[in-house]
Amino acid sequence: MADEMVLRAQRFVNTTYNNGATLGISKLEENGRTSWTVMYALTRALQHEMGITALSNNFGPTTLRTLQSKYPKLDASTVPSANFCRIIQSALYCKGYDGGEIDGKYNSRVEAGVTALKTNMGVDRSFPGGGLEPKVVKGLLNMDAYVVVSGGSESIRGIQQWLNWRYVDRQDFYLIPCDGHNSRDVSKSMLLAIQYELGMADGVANGVFGPGTQAGLKQHTVAAGTTGTWASLFTAAMILNRRPVPFGNFTATVKTETERFQSFVKLPVTGIGDFSTWASLLVSYGDQSRRGEACDGVTKITPARAETLKAHGITYVGRYLTNPDPTPSGSTAEKAIQPGELQTIADNGLRCYPIYQTYGRGADGFSYPLGRAAAQAAINAALDHGFRRGTRIYFAVDFDALDYQVTNDVLPHFKGIEDAVADDGNRFEIGVYGPRNVCTRVGEAGHSTASFVSDMSSGFSGNFGYPLPPDWAYDQIVTRTIGSGAGAINLDNNIASGRDTGQGSFDPPRAIKADVRLDSMLVESMMTDVGKYMESIGYPNDGGTRTYQHWKCFDTICVEHDELITSLSNRHNLRKALIQATAYWEMRHIDPVDEAAELAVISTFNTTGKFLAQDPSTGIAQQRAQTLIPAWNHALDKGYATGQPYRDPASDQDKYDVWKKARDDEEFALTSVVMIDRWDIDGKPGGDDDSPALRQPTLSYTDKEIYEVLRRYQGPFEPAFTDAKKRMPLYYVLEKYHSISRNM
Repeated sequence: MADEMVLRAQRFVNTTYNNGATLGISKLEENGRTSWTVMYALTRALQHEMGITALSNNFGPTTLRTLQSKYPKLDASTVPSANFCRIIQSALYCKGYDGGEIDGKYNSRVEAGVTALKTNMGVDRSFPGGGLEPKVVKGLLNMDAYVVVSGGSESIRGIQQWLNWRYVDRQDFYLIPCDGHNSRDVSKSMLLAIQYELGMADGVANGVFGPGTQAGLKQHTVAAGTTGTWASLFTAAMILNRRPVPFGNFTATVKTETERFQSFVKLPVTGIGDFSTWASLLVSYGDQSRRGEACDGVTKITPARAETLKAHGITYVGRYLTNPDPTPSGSTAEKAIQPGELQTIADNGLRCYPIYQTYGRGADGFSYPLGRAAAQAAINAALDHGFRRGTRIYFAVDFDALDYQVTNDVLPHFKGIEDAVADDGNRFEIGVYGPRNVCTRVGEAGHSTASFVSDMSSGFSGNFGYPLPPDWAYDQIVTRTIGSGAGAINLDNNIASGRDTGQGSFDPPRAIKADVRLDSMLVESMMTDVGKYMESIGYPNDGGTRTYQHWKCFDTICVEHDELITSLSNRHNLRKALIQATAYWEMRHIDPVDEAAELAVISTFNTTGKFLAQDPSTGIAQQRAQTLIPAWNHALDKGYATGQPYRDPASDQDKYDVWKKARDDEEFALTSVVMIDRWDIDGKPGGDDDSPALRQPTLSYTDKEIYEVLRRYQGPFEPAFTDAKKRMPLYYVLEKYHSISRNM
């Protein structure tokens, strides 16, 4: 909602500072709404008024030192100019306080606005009156709120105000928001407060949970009856972890809640604020000297390593269903479960919980279609390894997902996982691996039933300031190496809550087999699942504006030509699903515009003998002459195909002949899919893509390699990359049924 005074503030910046043309101050959109862009402009304007020449959006050390040196307190008698005052007035309005008329006068209204601001910050006792101290100015020129917002807690706000009041005079302590929400800044301020109370000097205290801080905390156990600052800090830490205790003394209520907290995080239940309890309250990984009953790692569990795990009290072992890296280094060569490993785990009385990780390590690797692909890939892999119904698979979010990325990318991804698992008959349960905020939000959305928390990544924004999720099953706290000789193993040490105990017995693993003809009993189910997936991403079964309905594409590709595609799969060592996913996708996209373009090619050639320069795609696999000729020539050179004459990419007749054959001969078009794939796998020599060669065709391609084959078929430009992510789930739905067929 637009605010008239914020609008006037924006106009002041635009008018006074020449639209920023010479000062690096961006021209503001005059919309009456506060934003970081407005605050950055006001910060730069303030720097300019103080004579700083290298302007910056950041209110950093230079800006603060200059302000402290020149104007240790701004008020009616010290504000240096009318424009300087207008910057203050504008900022007050952007923060929701009265700033007068933006007239350059530091009058009683401005003083009242500043007084209200400092009261809300909690520093009115430290900085009484209506003047502005430098750290208050720094807090004024940002987007932090100093009133409770968006369901924040008044108790947490009280802690934030107390921290501001008590430590604002310390060199490296800057005012934190008082919005009722824990956050990275608030969590760091708690660590600074601990360090200050331990006697660390300015410049030494740094807000890091290092050896000095840990040693100091071990000397400050608190318990029932403790009063004073250390009791206040402990209860503050409890409140920031959403524990319902009164702020201040260590009362009987605090003791009871401490016991509940200790029970929740699996610490010894003593009701005493000892070091381990302090650590669990202050940092995500807690006391890293704890020994967990669980672990995860990228190393095969051999009999010798199993003995090491048992000797160290470990029962539950997290292992990866697949290795997303197609060319694993020596350190990750055993990341995926190895042949015979699950039997070794079972024989030694250990239990395994499976983890599925995609090759995507950023927000762009997460979406609804990719979630469906991940789920079906994980299901297929779990069955291949021998995991039984009821196993919980932990799907990894292995990057620092910001909250908006959780909303926009991660949650749709897990909805895709949930839908695919449901379509599979809910054979497996869904877990989530990731930072605290990711795990909490995925669980609250109903997409998972337990969390494996990556608390070891303490710097992740999704861990700093967030409590442990209520449904946590495993808590990853530290990497260590245990054992020696053949029994030595490097692993992540995890605390187990007991919510998930993994699996201790397994079916025999499924062997890697060549594809066979699709069993007739599976045709109807396969067609239904493919159609359901395509509908979920916006392709109605009736075809919509496209030429062909779902049933026609499925019948053509997966039924009529099943014998041909099975033969091509066996001959070229490519999964049938890889060939079919491409052909089906392309056929589903044919529309009247494509058909009109085909007729134009035929008409032009019959009239002029010239092949149309646009070279539109044609046939059920939507192929172009400019792709078909080099792909077939490459296949002939490499011995992937025989019996076809070489074609001249410069010859209109040859271009038309191969194009027309792809249009009229479905078997040729489908065989050409494989020739193009082989060309792409070899790095497309002489083509328009500079992607490196992949491994030669194998029935055990990784997700990344499958994605690359699908993407390269479509080309080196968008929408090839986006579409390949949508074709991945299609591949896995098809592969699901081919896997059943070859294992019947």
